[in-house]
Amino acid sequence: MSRQPRTQNVTTDAGEARITWVPAPAPHLVLAVGHGAGGGIEARDLKALAAALPGHGVTVALVEQPWRVAGRKVAPAPKTLDTGWRGLWPALAAPGLPVVSGGRSAGARVACRTASELGAAAVLALGFPLHPPGRPEKSRADELLGAGVPTLVVQGGNDPFGRPDEFPPGPYELAEVPHGDHGFAVPKRSGATEEQSMRVLTDAVAGWIASLGRADRPG
Repeated sequence: MSRQPRTQNVTTDAGEARITWVPAPAPHLVLAVGHGAGGGIEARDLKALAAALPGHGVTVALVEQPWRVAGRKVAPAPKTLDTGWRGLWPALAAPGLPVVSGGRSAGARVACRTASELGAAAVLALGFPLHPPGRPEKSRADELLGAGVPTLVVQGGNDPFGRPDEFPPGPYELAEVPHGDHGFAVPKRSGATEEQSMRVLTDAVAGWIASLGRADRPG
């Protein structure tokens, strides 16, 4: 695989999707990450991961769901998002490497819902929307708890969709980006910069991925 980013269009039952491959020089794993319902692969966290992880032997696949590729402004129902993700999976698995299924916000929910059936090695949930803002009783914890594979949640400390201390106990790890909102933006008054916050995020993900590899090795 070329080391230059390249795009690949993939036909799914939900329409044509697109993968932007950001290859590692000597990859041992693919991290596939989807966007949320309110944005695309230009999100700061997805861009930060695509810049940082290839140096750790991780090829990053930035996934655009069919509704975004078609230029629509509103995301479809969760069932349709899952259909698009399933249709992309053969292309994501084609390099023959383990695939970590990931995404931010709505994309994190998709990854959790489909991980076991697709054979994902693990799940990365960025800004998991535990509940709608101000509606903690509308919990989506069952999706996270039901992922069925090793899972890392990276959550902003001030995320209105669920602060880290709101998450229930479960078989997953959680890393906090201090002061971050749902998109990991940090207020100036916090004294933290976006660069520092993205370093917290990428270091947490890189360390977790490395631990997955160690867990797979005997002894």
